[in-house]
Amino acid sequence: MAEEIQPDDSQFVTEYATVQSIYVRSRNSLLLRADFSPLFVGYYLHLMQHGIRNHEPEDSLFKQLLAFFTLYLVSRPWKEHHAWTFNVKHPSIANYFMTGSSLTEDVVGRIFTNDVRTTEPDMLYAQNMAQGREVHTSVIPLPEGDGAAWIEAFYRQSEQRTARALPGKGDTYALVVAQPGADHDWISELQAEQMEDIDRTEDVKLLETRRYTFRCGCTPERILPTIRAMHKDFADILSEQGKLDVSCPRCGVNYTITPDMIGGSETQPDC
Repeated sequence: MAEEIQPDDSQFVTEYATVQSIYVRSRNSLLLRADFSPLFVGYYLHLMQHGIRNHEPEDSLFKQLLAFFTLYLVSRPWKEHHAWTFNVKHPSIANYFMTGSSLTEDVVGRIFTNDVRTTEPDMLYAQNMAQGREVHTSVIPLPEGDGAAWIEAFYRQSEQRTARALPGKGDTYALVVAQPGADHDWISELQAEQMEDIDRTEDVKLLETRRYTFRCGCTPERILPTIRAMHKDFADILSEQGKLDVSCPRCGVNYTITPDMIGGSETQPDC
């Protein structure tokens, strides 16, 4: 559950987490790994700046899912944009939403705990978007277990390949994904401790690095086009209350929209 705290208007330095994409030759597997400490710093600064607090255990689960989502992005083509929503009942009823792209080098997300409709079983709704093609949506039933088990289930059912999701020490995470001819038994039996020595114990080659920060980029100006499109529906509220409180669906930041803002220029940046 989120509750408001006093916002901090300080200007913060952007923090990036660098993700390595590594090919494990002898196992025909792709290893994605990163220390997400810088990205999590950006996440907490975002919450602090906008007066939002996420509670445990939901906060830790969200960070874990966000880390694995970011690793997944690095395994995909640059021009794709992805969004995941985990609709789960444990450790509490909640939706965990995250979205991001390598083109913008950012990920963002939020936890929904109010008025969440549940399904049986828990579900992951995964969207893959790219310019010039239709949005592809996968609906994945989730097994019992933690976030790592959910990621592995996603790979089995949507990607149709073996994967191992491994939380490491501190804020480090690794994701090992089977490629054609992979050693599936090796992947399935991997432990987090093996990631610490994999550069020494396996024949590996660094393919690329990508960097990500926690960033939404929403502003009242970017939300206004949507509000203007719904202006007729909210006319009575604006007339009676003199303002309209709206929340960014991507990051949860609250904005106050006034009638003079609604009546402004139609030329605004896209959200």
